[in-house]
Amino acid sequence: MKKITVVELFAGVGGFRLGLEGWQGKSATTNYSKKLPTPYEIIWSNQWEPSTKMQHASLVYESRWGKEMHVNQDIATVAIKDIPDHDLLVGGFPCQDYSVATTLKNSKGLIGKKGVLWWSIHRILSEKQNKPNFLLLENVDRLLISPSSQRGRDFAIILQSLNDLGYAVEWRVINAAEYGMPQRRRRVFIFAYHQKTKIYKKLYKIEPDKWLSTEGTIAQAFPIQPINSEAFQTFNLEGDIVYLSTNFNKKSAKGIFANTGLMVNGTITTVKTIPNYDGNYTILGDLLQKSEVPSTFNISPDDIDRWHYLKGAKNELRKKASGFEYFYKEGAMIFPDPLDKASRTIITGEGGQSPSRFKHVIRTKKGLRRLTPIELERLNMFPDNHTLMKKVSDTKRAFFMGNALVVGVVEKLGIALKKKLQK
Repeated sequence: MKKITVVELFAGVGGFRLGLEGWQGKSATTNYSKKLPTPYEIIWSNQWEPSTKMQHASLVYESRWGKEMHVNQDIATVAIKDIPDHDLLVGGFPCQDYSVATTLKNSKGLIGKKGVLWWSIHRILSEKQNKPNFLLLENVDRLLISPSSQRGRDFAIILQSLNDLGYAVEWRVINAAEYGMPQRRRRVFIFAYHQKTKIYKKLYKIEPDKWLSTEGTIAQAFPIQPINSEAFQTFNLEGDIVYLSTNFNKKSAKGIFANTGLMVNGTITTVKTIPNYDGNYTILGDLLQKSEVPSTFNISPDDIDRWHYLKGAKNELRKKASGFEYFYKEGAMIFPDPLDKASRTIITGEGGQSPSRFKHVIRTKKGLRRLTPIELERLNMFPDNHTLMKKVSDTKRAFFMGNALVVGVVEKLGIALKKKLQK
């Protein structure tokens, strides 16, 4: 099979690249013990952290794959001619406000709010004469119901943008742990297929429910339980993205995009799906370091009461600086974290010694401790010490993993697309 050329945007420390290319030819889903036969080749990548002098994530990326064809520059300022033509565009773009701010006179182009990274993807797709055949994008699952004032508006704008650019789109919210992976991390994955591809042409012929249930790229990577045909909802996206920005779902407090769906030529088919998986499961206890863990990760006896308070249930009177008093309530968290289940979601504030409600704490034979950078990497299915560099602190390494994706999900999606193209 010929190479599938890939451009990786918002690359972070390379989660998409590891999923598509593997590491040193090895597969994440085998803990990098077996070969990953892959047609994918990243030919250009971009990583830029705004408002940060030291570009740590980009330094890690360069240390693993070199500086050639890697650009550490705000993607909004990169000339489109400097981005090579490619088959597949990938990236995990942030969940922001995608509302349309301005239209360009005498042009089909649209301008979104400054700094919103979806519009950087849109600009590439709009200005590239030879548009990529495929997109694989990742975002937090709340994208499907944002903003609260117009549930699903942001996703509708993205779908209609891609429709205008000649793409059909399928999506699924995937929780990695429900398919045996070590972290309960829910993310929406979006595949788009340009109208010049055979997959797009097939989508015009096939029944949407069949594609979403069994025949689609995502369905073949991540099988689901059978769906009652009456559960599928179908509707059309009405109006252009300027109209959608103002009017989409204005009168409803509920979202209308389920966790799974397909858009072909502006027609949406969406349905709630349930995973169907009977394989092995990886749990947190499987991934703990066997080597000695530095004492800095141990929970100090002086801090234990603070940890218990932050992790515990609360129903207490609090006072704002203005003097306004209110009752604050929140439920208890399991403390310490169980070792016999997949871990909770890693967040960017995972690092550092200070007590926190959201940091992982485990109990070992030596007492309570936080997770190490290697353990956090393993929870995202990265190679051990992938983020280890002299200039990068343990706190920053934890931040990377809070921003990263579960590599095994991308690997399975890449394999499924490869099989589709081979057919």
